[in-house]
Amino acid sequence: MANMDTTYSKLSEFLANSKSIGIVTPLDPNLDQMAGALSLYLALSADGRNVSIATPNEPLVEVSTLVGIDKVKTTINGRIGDLVVSFPYKEGDIDKVSYTLDNDTLNIVVKAGENGLSFDEKDVKYTRPKIAPDLLFIVGASRISDLGKLFDPVELKDTTVVNIDNSSENQGFGDIVMVSTRLSSVSEQIANLVFNLGFKMDLDIAQNLLWGIDFATQSFGAKTSPLAFQMAGELMKLGAVREQNPMLRTAFTPGTRPAQPGSEQNQYNPVKQASEASAPSSTEAPDDWLAPKVYKGSTNFEG
Repeated sequence: MANMDTTYSKLSEFLANSKSIGIVTPLDPNLDQMAGALSLYLALSADGRNVSIATPNEPLVEVSTLVGIDKVKTTINGRIGDLVVSFPYKEGDIDKVSYTLDNDTLNIVVKAGENGLSFDEKDVKYTRPKIAPDLLFIVGASRISDLGKLFDPVELKDTTVVNIDNSSENQGFGDIVMVSTRLSSVSEQIANLVFNLGFKMDLDIAQNLLWGIDFATQSFGAKTSPLAFQMAGELMKLGAVREQNPMLRTAFTPGTRPAQPGSEQNQYNPVKQASEASAPSSTEAPDDWLAPKVYKGSTNFEG
């Protein structure tokens, strides 16, 4: 990655000059990717930014308990383009087009030519095309095509793209590339970004990010980078707890969508889960389990 101080400085500049901000994930993002994207959305929203978040399909069950998941859409809001008024035209129909101001109302005046207007009000059409956001964060996508129907790459020609990922398959696209395979999660990158840009980190954001880090590192049992430990500590100081996301304990079929209201499918039952957790294990503890033990090692902590 580029020098991070320079990266954050550029990001601050782009954020200051962007009227619209988008955050997108690839198709069916995992818990880490969605937790990171949602946390960035919540932080920017709390700062008063015009921001939207989207993923190509409806979010999966695996991510449905994250705070803010109801804000995720399947289309992204960008800048609204110019209003275009269209109507049929024949030579001689129109003498000139002008406008008048009537208090707070702008009137577009189409002055008829010598042949008169050949169209009626019903023939007038109004279009206001949407334009891609000024600034777009792409979280956890290895390539632009992973965004599916969200964007045609041509639409991004005037958009500043920030690429946040930790996959070795990432193609390194974007104006700001925050991709490192040394990092164990997207969530730790987002946490570091939020802290460094000075945005407010509330409990909801912190809990989302800790869930994301915990998922990506398999409860810190798999590859875990120093930054993951550092960010986890900071998030826990804010009140986030290292309890597993309840949805991850639920018996569901991976890749499923949230169940319809009233359905029993994929419902988390805390009473049932607590009962199962307290049930006796089939493996009994050894007789000396509670006996005092002495551990010896050769590690020298001096110096």
